[in-house]
Amino acid sequence: MTPSWDRFLDTFFNAKVLAKYLPDIIDGVGVTIELALLVVASGLAAGLALAVIRSFGLRAVNLLIIFVVDVFRALPPLVIIVLIYFGLPNLDIVPSGFVSTWMSLALVLMAFSEEIFWSGITSVARGQWEAARSTGLSFAQTLFHVVLPQALRITIPPLTNRTIAITKGTALGSVVAVTEILGQASSAVSNSYNPSPLTLGAAAYVILFLPVVVLGRWVERKYAWKR
Repeated sequence: MTPSWDRFLDTFFNAKVLAKYLPDIIDGVGVTIELALLVVASGLAAGLALAVIRSFGLRAVNLLIIFVVDVFRALPPLVIIVLIYFGLPNLDIVPSGFVSTWMSLALVLMAFSEEIFWSGITSVARGQWEAARSTGLSFAQTLFHVVLPQALRITIPPLTNRTIAITKGTALGSVVAVTEILGQASSAVSNSYNPSPLTLGAAAYVILFLPVVVLGRWVERKYAWKR
């Protein structure tokens, strides 16, 4: 092999460095999975709750929801993480880096998913509402038993894409010392003076998120409306 190729392998695929820091990257994978699951569960639940509340047409409440959603859609997730992590201690609330990352990504997912759920609800034909109400169902019964099942099916493709995008944002946690994949890889690079741990981190992200992307594509095909 040429000297340049040897330098490349030593820089990005140093066997000793890879073997030494592999356990740390594996630990980071566990933290990333835990963080991603919390973000998805809380973000989607909060977004759905806001969309349902918005359906009741309370003007003051709806204006507040729209304002909150627009703010969190406009702010970059990293800015929200920094504001929570460094700002809340001034109010005697001291969240950890993990909690700050979870809260910020969940709020962003909440904002985007609320708009997606709301679009799904409003896309259901008005006749569906009227037909259900004519049978004696209340507004809430119509919403939960007739409209939401149809709306949720419509929202699966955009929700899948948004969820995948936000879970990859867990890497932002490394900014506030969260020991997820990128945090572990960055720390290993600093300790080893070799970027090989970043190669491990990249491989971990591919192994972790590629199946999620494939699953998302399958879910879209299975549950999207037939054309």
